[in-house]
Amino acid sequence: MFPERSGIIVWFSDLKAASKHLEKYGNVHYLSKKLHYAAMYVYSSRLDETVKQLQKLPFVKKVERSYRNEIKTEYNNNIPDKTRFYTL
Repeated sequence: MFPERSGIIVWFSDLKAASKHLEKYGNVHYLSKKLHYAAMYVYSSRLDETVKQLQKLPFVKKVERSYRNEIKTEYNNNIPDKTRFYTL
């Protein structure tokens, strides 16, 4: 139903240029004025070509991929429940 998206962090030198131009490459989630970075979401199918295009922009210093999709987010509890030993 929803397309698969990946997160990227774009480090930039010019806030005004970043706020104008980054919207056409993906969904800008957050722009940090103080630290000069933007958190964005782009389609996973076009991730590599979008990163290459962003790196060519004159105000972009560095582009980093988010590895959140690759981290296991389902946890299991293998520790036995000790509450039954401490009941009155």
